[in-house]
Amino acid sequence: MNVPARGAWTRLGIGRDGGPLRDEGPAVWLQLGEFYADSRGFAGTTAYDGVAVCFHHEVGAPGEDVGRLAAAGDHLVETGTNPDGSTFFEVWRPLPDGGCAGGVWLSAGAQIVRVGRHVVHVDGTGGAYWSLP
Repeated sequence: MNVPARGAWTRLGIGRDGGPLRDEGPAVWLQLGEFYADSRGFAGTTAYDGVAVCFHHEVGAPGEDVGRLAAAGDHLVETGTNPDGSTFFEVWRPLPDGGCAGGVWLSAGAQIVRVGRHVVHVDGTGGAYWSLP
């Protein structure tokens, strides 16, 4: 499945190479249209080829993430293979939106995505997440 056109998620954990799901620290992913921002320090645009989603890192940490998304109740499960051949699966839980406001702001070396009360800012120094009142 393609990424939902709008959403805010927090990662419940990641499993690597068939191992158990582990919490490796907080991660928030916001998606608005083709734009996304991840609090781990990368942001950009997504593309879907009918099978896999590619998260093009255009701001922050370089790279591209390619994976497949599947719905599991209200959660999203992402699976994929890294460039080194290792595999991963991540489970993402939706965050309560808290409103209709949303936007994407781009400037030299920074990208900000807002979905409802959730905001992620990414630049060359990393990512940050805020939940507005």
